[in-house]
Amino acid sequence: MSVDTSRRIIVLRHAKADWPDVPDHERPLADRGRRDAPAVGHWLAGQGLVPDLALCSTAERTRETWKLVAHELPTRPRTVYEERLYEAVPGRLIEVLQEVPEEVGTVLLVGHNPAVQGLTEVLAGGHEDDTLPRLRATGFPTAAVAVLAVEVPWKALEPGAAHLTTFHAPGD
Repeated sequence: MSVDTSRRIIVLRHAKADWPDVPDHERPLADRGRRDAPAVGHWLAGQGLVPDLALCSTAERTRETWKLVAHELPTRPRTVYEERLYEAVPGRLIEVLQEVPEEVGTVLLVGHNPAVQGLTEVLAGGHEDDTLPRLRATGFPTAAVAVLAVEVPWKALEPGAAHLTTFHAPGD
């Protein structure tokens, strides 16, 4: 992939989690989350948004979300379960994305709020036609997806280096 080729980051917040008496890292999806996650996968496939690589937090709810989403895609991308995505801050997520191999055109990151919203806001910067105002107005609900266009190599990813092209939430 050449440097001037557009790349995409698909940022996905895990689907709705349950609150059983287990450590936070082990929380499973709630029934609503198990319904929303496949719908997100169906939406991604319908939009032609099939990642080359998926980076997923190691938490149970993110892994479960990703498995249900991936089942709806026409092809299953290579998946890396990444501990650094759990309890991360936006800067840490950018560091992880900077390590994506240059041949990857579209990467999907499955993570947690507030980090996924912060990442999206930091990367999107302030392009006039961004859908960023909508994201800020609604927040980043569970099972929501933000799609960012990136025009720089992964290793050069930094705040403001992307353009928020799409924001989709359950019920849209």
